[in-house]
Amino acid sequence: MHNSFRLVFLCLATFLFMSHELFLKTDTHFLEINKATQLYLLNGTFDTSENAITTDRIINSKIIGPDYLMEPKEGQYEIKNKITYLNFATGNSGTYVAGVSTLPRVLEMDAKAFNAYLEHEGLETTIADRKKQDIDNTGAKERYSKHVKTLLQVGEKRTIDFMKPLGYPIEFVPMNNPYDIKMGDAVAFKLLRDGVPLANHIVHYSTAVPGQDTHENENSTKTNENGFVSIVPNKKGKWYIATIHMEKRNGVEVDYESNWATLTFEIK
Repeated sequence: MHNSFRLVFLCLATFLFMSHELFLKTDTHFLEINKATQLYLLNGTFDTSENAITTDRIINSKIIGPDYLMEPKEGQYEIKNKITYLNFATGNSGTYVAGVSTLPRVLEMDAKAFNAYLEHEGLETTIADRKKQDIDNTGAKERYSKHVKTLLQVGEKRTIDFMKPLGYPIEFVPMNNPYDIKMGDAVAFKLLRDGVPLANHIVHYSTAVPGQDTHENENSTKTNENGFVSIVPNKKGKWYIATIHMEKRNGVEVDYESNWATLTFEIK
């Protein structure tokens, strides 16, 4: 029933979620050493960008590899066709992690839209709290920010640099290398909230399917009591894992604050 609801909701309110979802991608996650290349931010769905992220909203951008640390400057970004591109050059061979964090924005929704959004994302605790407080028929102001990462294999050598946390408010930290597995093997992650493992928290994951909306094929699972979660890629192509952490705020500015995390990689 949950999957059916997600399909119906996507048809009715795609515009709402397109304003939220953010992914850091590249044409191929398998790159050459010491070569100029591009990453890009898709602000919409895993397949389509509805609008660009302006550089004044980007903070804590990092690319980490073996003996390599880049913190991109404003001049390295460019915006074309509703997509924000990041230009950089790779270094030595190894498995890199790249990330971008954004400054928060506020979104106001009526009760129907907000409740549907909570249901769509599996935010069970917030749903239960709203019902308990008898506020599930009221709208909400939400302050949200996005924290997105991607894994890159540069050259042939596998290294552990991709496992380094970037210090984001919420982030997935890989526990094994997706570029060193066979089809059918699991890829494991630790979900951190302010550096602390986030237990029993719902996450979503999917892959690009030609001719289909990736989110229509989305699967859901939960982290365990230690904040670990694993998924089993069963197709070649680009994959993502994503989640939202929401907290109640009692201030006059917003009712809730959410932090969104995605991580992308490719199975070859």
